[in-house]
Formats: sequence, C-alpha cells, structure tokens
Amino acid sequence: MTTALVCHMNILLADGSTAESTRVSGKPTKLMLGDASLSPAFEAHISHLNEGDSHRFNLAAKDAFGEVNPDAIHHLDRSRFPADMALEVGVIVSFAGPGGSEIPGIIREIAGDSVTVDLNHPLAGHELTFELEVLQVL
Repeated sequence: MTTALVCHMNILLADGSTAESTRVSGKPTKLMLGDASLSPAFEAHISHLNEGDSHRFNLAAKDAFGEVNPDAIHHLDRSRFPADMALEVGVIVSFAGPGGSEIPGIIREIAGDSVTVDLNHPLAGHELTFELEVLQVL
C-alpha cells in the first residue's frame, strides 16, 4: 500500500545553506511511501509522520541522492551542441533520455572543443539535512 505525504521541505547542505526549498516556490512536494521512489533510509525517517508533524533529519550521500557516479560524467565534442548555445561552466543542459524523458546535465569544464557534462543529480555526493513539515497525508 502506498501513502503520500504532502509537505514543505527544505534541503540543507553541510554548511547550513539551503540547496532547495518548496517554500520558495510556495508549492509543497508530494512524497510517495511504499513505491520504491525514495531510499529506504529516507522512507524510514518519514513513514511515521502525521499531518501537522515537523521533522528534521540528516542523510549520508548514499541514502539521499547517491554518491557521484564517475560513469555519469561525459566528455563530449563541442559539435554535439547547437552552434548558438552559450556553453559555460555551471550551465544546465538537457539531453534526450529513454522514452522521451529529459536528462539534465551540468557543464563542469570546457577545454577547447571538449565539454565535460555531469549527469549526476546536482546533490549527489552530499550529506544533506532535510526539514519537513507535513501538510497532508493521502
């Protein structure tokens, strides 16, 4: 059986800075329990929460967005990008994935005609603190 938690969530980096916050957009997130979309460690922290609960917890990188996978870092020739695309370090570019999905990648380095693109989740490799406020249990 799956349960959904509708909540506001802040994700904090180890230095205390905010990496992501649903409060900024004003749009809460929906977290699905029991469908394997969340890591077992993440789900264990939130499975007991009820409407109105607030919870703060830390997760190691492997239990949050995973470790950095070196196989997800690609060196591509500049010619693989549109000629009019401004390529700069830190820019997020989108690639076609399976079934018409889009896979975001971050440009990490540009050396001559070689462009290094990192397809890892931007928060991969980071120990993170999660702050949740449960608005609704579905």
